[in-house]
Amino acid sequence: MKKVLQHITQHPLFIRLTHWEYWPFHAVYLPIYPVFLWQCIKARSLFFFSAANPTIKNGGFLMESKKEIDVLIPTAYKPTTLLYSPGADVSLIIAALQQQQLTYPVIIKPDIGGRGRGVKKIHNDNELTEAAAAFTIPFIIQPFIPYPKEIGLFYCRLPYENKGNITGIVSKEFVQVTGNGKNTIEELLQQNDRYILQLPALKKILGNRFKEVLAVNYSEVLVPYGNHARGCLFIDDSHLTSPQLEQVFNRVCGEINGFNYGRLDIRYNTWQELLEGKNFSIIELNGAGSEPTHIYDPQHSIFFAWKEIIRHWQLLYAISMANKNKGIKAMSFTEGKAMFKENAVYDKLLNSLAI
Repeated sequence: MKKVLQHITQHPLFIRLTHWEYWPFHAVYLPIYPVFLWQCIKARSLFFFSAANPTIKNGGFLMESKKEIDVLIPTAYKPTTLLYSPGADVSLIIAALQQQQLTYPVIIKPDIGGRGRGVKKIHNDNELTEAAAAFTIPFIIQPFIPYPKEIGLFYCRLPYENKGNITGIVSKEFVQVTGNGKNTIEELLQQNDRYILQLPALKKILGNRFKEVLAVNYSEVLVPYGNHARGCLFIDDSHLTSPQLEQVFNRVCGEINGFNYGRLDIRYNTWQELLEGKNFSIIELNGAGSEPTHIYDPQHSIFFAWKEIIRHWQLLYAISMANKNKGIKAMSFTEGKAMFKENAVYDKLLNSLAI
């Protein structure tokens, strides 16, 4: 009986049903869509949010280019980003890496991405050749930032104010296993419900290493980037917000032209250094389509998530309306419809990537 119960509770379907953080996007958002619709009615625009970040395509809601956003971020706060079209000559890519003095490992990912799809850590020329050949859409290459820790920091600023606020902080625990000299990596992963759901993706990443047995007490991070869809544990550390931290990111975000609302994904060394504005890198900036990802802490209920999403929608509305009053126009219905249509086509390409 015990084995039967264990089999049931470790089945992916059971895990998804009993943990709302794994529910489909629309299953989470459907009950609160009326709130967003009411904001659209008040704004007299279905796409009012596109005015929130006027320098970012579509306000950063959908179909925004990471490379184009990268241009807005001051060099001191970001990694080098190289953009390539599908079918790019790998020898030219390798030459560019050398010219930029970038050494392995590097990160390759879609220029227009979503939920960690197509992101891979590359360790050598052969892996780069294989990964680049798999892309049927434009992609970027960045150095792997060696700082050991990662957070998502949500920032909001009303356009008529000089200072904004940090409205959420999520810390990220990467997928990691510790060997016992007996079990394979696959067997170790199967001991964690969070990792069970990611077994197909992790097998694709690890390949033959799935059957490798790690030495006793040897720990290894298997997915070195903080993506929830790849098994990363999200922890709500919003309580770490402080005047000192807000001072740092008011300065940083104040230097990003036209950025008022969104989430900064940041790699950093130590918290104290981050408070001092030292040793960190913005690896990604997300705009109007950003989620307050601290909601995905397993300790939070779906009711907490709805409350936080609505709170951020209210901030998005206020920022967008303030920009509208400054003469910044939101997307028209025709433009918004075209955006969703373009995204639907692109989403299929993302899902079909063999990486």
